[in-house]
Amino acid sequence: QVQLVESGGGLVQPGGSLRLDCAASGSIFSINAMGWYRQAPGKQRELVAAITGGGNTNYADSVKGRFTISRGNAKNTIYLQMNSLKPEDTAVYYCNADIVSGLSFKKYSYWGQGTQVTVSS
Repeated sequence: QVQLVESGGGLVQPGGSLRLDCAASGSIFSINAMGWYRQAPGKQRELVAAITGGGNTNYADSVKGRFTISRGNAKNTIYLQMNSLKPEDTAVYYCNADIVSGLSFKKYSYWGQGTQVTVSS
């Protein structure tokens, strides 16, 4: 079994900052790309930022220059530093990872349970 556990969401005022953490654990052979998605009420889930195993990053246009995705030294953890937050960033943020199982050696896409980010004054 593989689990992705997110933390760091909450309520912040416009212009503020938050950092989201996501840690993968369980029967893992290797981890490829990891990323953050978000889903606002009444909207489809969208990619926010992603990072490959080699460290290449990709961002949604709406967060470029404000959000930074990074990977921990252990490679099973990613972070999303969110600065200059706007009310339109309000959403449930989900961690996603493409992981090769240590049991079956097949690649699966895993999701975290989601963490709420609310930007409001």
